[in-house]
Amino acid sequence: MNAGPVKTIAPPHPSPAKPLFVLPRGACDAHCHVFGPAARFPYAANRRDTPPDAPAEKLAALHRHLGIARAVLVQASAHGSDNSAMLDAISRDPANLRGVAMVDAAVSDVELEKLHGGGVRAVRFNFVRHLGGAPDPATVQRMAQRIAPLGWHLVLHLDAEDLLEHESFLQALELPFVIDHMGRVAAGEGLAQPPFKRLLGLLENGLAWVKVSGADRVSTALGDFTDALPFAAALVAAAPDRVLWGTDWPHPNVRQMPDDGRLVDLIPGFARDETLRAKLLVDNPTRLYW
Repeated sequence: MNAGPVKTIAPPHPSPAKPLFVLPRGACDAHCHVFGPAARFPYAANRRDTPPDAPAEKLAALHRHLGIARAVLVQASAHGSDNSAMLDAISRDPANLRGVAMVDAAVSDVELEKLHGGGVRAVRFNFVRHLGGAPDPATVQRMAQRIAPLGWHLVLHLDAEDLLEHESFLQALELPFVIDHMGRVAAGEGLAQPPFKRLLGLLENGLAWVKVSGADRVSTALGDFTDALPFAAALVAAAPDRVLWGTDWPHPNVRQMPDDGRLVDLIPGFARDETLRAKLLVDNPTRLYW
């Protein structure tokens, strides 16, 4: 049963613009979701939110429109640990799609191997408070030990304050881990804010990666989200070989629904030359997921 009322999430932008920035050949959307359709892939009974159906066909159409060749589908809380919708989407284009799963602690090794065969390359843990709060660090550590032989990594969805609270835990991880959405820092707090300084420091660890996605989540001015660009630029400069970019389509739980075409057009504002863009959009996701 749900612990409280289930909020309905707004649908994505109905007609995103064609980007002015032309993505490089082989560009990867390293953070996007598929939801439903609920009639075939029901949402989790204990979810906090009900998203709009955002099936594989709509995501594929968006990627064609934007010029994206490959993608990493990230399991989100609406489907819980039932990864069926994501696996179905990957099966439609297994050469160009990979997945990040959410699993229960009791998942068997056989089930993990089956997920690997379906294109999964990582396990995601949500620390974000509105999605239920932090998991037990010992549980994350045990899962890290189990997935390491598969060559997988961890994907961690954190609130900004978690970068401070869980710093020792993050530094103790012994396999690659990816921080979602620039650590969800608040642009209005400035580049010198303690959570962002900790995130930059964390990138001195060669196992730490970060997604320069979620400009709409980091922005506090909203509008065109350009106040998030200095944060993305600083992260790209700090670890150019360990940064990823993604749309976050269909943008669950955002304050202002972004136009995905305009999100693509933000990329030259923080990856300012062709070498950095090739690493961010092609080389880095290839190394981590393919």
